[in-house]
Amino acid sequence: MGTHDGFTRLVIDLPGPTPVRSVLTQGNTVLTVSVKGPLGASQGPLRAAGVVAYVTTPQRLTVQLAAGTRGASVRVLPASGTLPDRLVIDVPVASSSALAPVKAAPAPRQARLSLVRPAVRQPILRVVLDAGHGGVDAGMSSPWVTEKAITLDVALRVRTYLLQRGVQVIMVRSSDTQLSVNKRDDLERRARLGSAASVNAYVSIHVNSSDGAASGIETYYFGTAGSDAAGSIAVLENGGGSTGRALTRQASATAQTLVGDLLSQAKLTFSAQLARSIQGQLIGLTGATDRGVRSDAFYVIRNPAIPAILTEIGFGSNAEEGAKLAQAGYRERVAGAIAQGILKFLNHPL
Repeated sequence: MGTHDGFTRLVIDLPGPTPVRSVLTQGNTVLTVSVKGPLGASQGPLRAAGVVAYVTTPQRLTVQLAAGTRGASVRVLPASGTLPDRLVIDVPVASSSALAPVKAAPAPRQARLSLVRPAVRQPILRVVLDAGHGGVDAGMSSPWVTEKAITLDVALRVRTYLLQRGVQVIMVRSSDTQLSVNKRDDLERRARLGSAASVNAYVSIHVNSSDGAASGIETYYFGTAGSDAAGSIAVLENGGGSTGRALTRQASATAQTLVGDLLSQAKLTFSAQLARSIQGQLIGLTGATDRGVRSDAFYVIRNPAIPAILTEIGFGSNAEEGAKLAQAGYRERVAGAIAQGILKFLNHPL
């Protein structure tokens, strides 16, 4: 169990790959997670914000949430290396949460749960959309496109798709502006919007550039800077020049500190899943060259609180791809692909 800024996370080892089903009952104060694999039997108080007690039986985990807690999100993290499959439960912390331990909730009786299927209110999904650059920071520029204009147009189109499907959207910017004229402060403020536990995903949209004839789409999640050309992409998006190099070194140092942190690694695994979902949809709907999913030290997605990715939707410096990005119809396809990738990751109907 770990306490973070805005949420408490419980991680429980599973005996192997297994489907899970979760329900919230008793006014969203009792979370019951059913599993097919056997769990160890135990119970006791939980001294952390948002949670007060738990009970495990061979096929069920019951968590008593604090009064005022806004539900919980449940995911299964696949096995990785020496780590087993894990059940990950994030509990948003409400200001009115009662932190004092209470008696452990008794394990629910099998007969009652097998007959009663309580109605579950659909959780509210929130996504942060970051249109890269803006204002005094134009980003890349070519005879065909200017990055700040393309990223904003695409982000606004993604917002429309998500809102139509009931997903709440937080826009980092919705006009030609920046959060700060200081690049470090601007990126810091953008990243901070993804630190709230009530946010389910953070997507930063950019346009790539190259001195050569490079083309295609690539999507990134957070990691250490590479030694090849990919490293220069992070430097460029982190501000370029000495500022970009400094922020990339700082972000890489952050990535190194996360290596041994189980909870942070869980977040990065979710980020990689989000990146693959969006990349797959982008390639499928645009037919662009698939440059793959990678990790790099982008400052804006370094916060280990929620799944976060940065997607480079094409090379504005490429004559063919730049011309496509200049077309509203093509940008609509790009936006639809990003939205579908997000919805697929969130297990939300497309």
